[in-house]
Amino acid sequence: MSNRLAAGNFPGAGALTATGKLFALGLDIAVGIFQRPFQTREFIDQCWFISRVCILPAALVSISFGSVISLQLGSLIRQFGAQSFSGAASTLAVIQQAAPVICALLVAGAGGAAIAADLGARKIREEIDAMEVLGVDPLYRLVVPRVVATVFVSVMIIGIVITAGIAGGYFFNVIISGGSAGSFLSSFTALATLTDLIIAIVKAAIFGWLAAIVGSYKGLTAGGGPSGVGRAVNEAVIVTFMLLFFVNALITAVYFQLVPQEGM
Repeated sequence: MSNRLAAGNFPGAGALTATGKLFALGLDIAVGIFQRPFQTREFIDQCWFISRVCILPAALVSISFGSVISLQLGSLIRQFGAQSFSGAASTLAVIQQAAPVICALLVAGAGGAAIAADLGARKIREEIDAMEVLGVDPLYRLVVPRVVATVFVSVMIIGIVITAGIAGGYFFNVIISGGSAGSFLSSFTALATLTDLIIAIVKAAIFGWLAAIVGSYKGLTAGGGPSGVGRAVNEAVIVTFMLLFFVNALITAVYFQLVPQEGM
């Protein structure tokens, strides 16, 4: 494992070299998922930890996102005299963009940072080297359960995010702005489809996968004592945010080209 990741921090290595090592780590993790026995206890512990630090912030952020989207779209739709489609537009915006982005930010900022900090601390305490000396693969023992747990929690969280976002949109559109509750609820399926929900779940899984891999890479290549771990965590969050926004734009562009959108 040390040979696979040696000499590789993002600032010191070229972008192409770092990308290659990150890609190689992702492939190693994909292969390690199918090794048996799977580290079930570690997986459950990581699921609980990531859920604990992500669920409440995700719900609160999604309420504010849903509210802002509802207010903006409600004002715009009223100018065109299409108030009956306010629920459809808000739901579509939350499902297609807001929910996956919120999952990406929360999972990367909380889950990915925690993975980088944990593995980085183990690295500078030489626990990773000790495991390798004992014949235990740190990738299989520590990294794989964390990556699988992050993907699993991301997929579970997106349901909460979508529900909270739509609830926030309903509250501000109907209660605050005085819109019609019946038209808001009846227009849910006018624009959003099952395919939109599926692609949102796929996005959440991909974002969780990327956040966990980047956090693991930065943690396993941390050096320079406690300050090095702090730098690794900061770099993991920044790189993950940049990568997730790029991947989100790419997936959205491909999705709009391949899947025809519903009209009013």
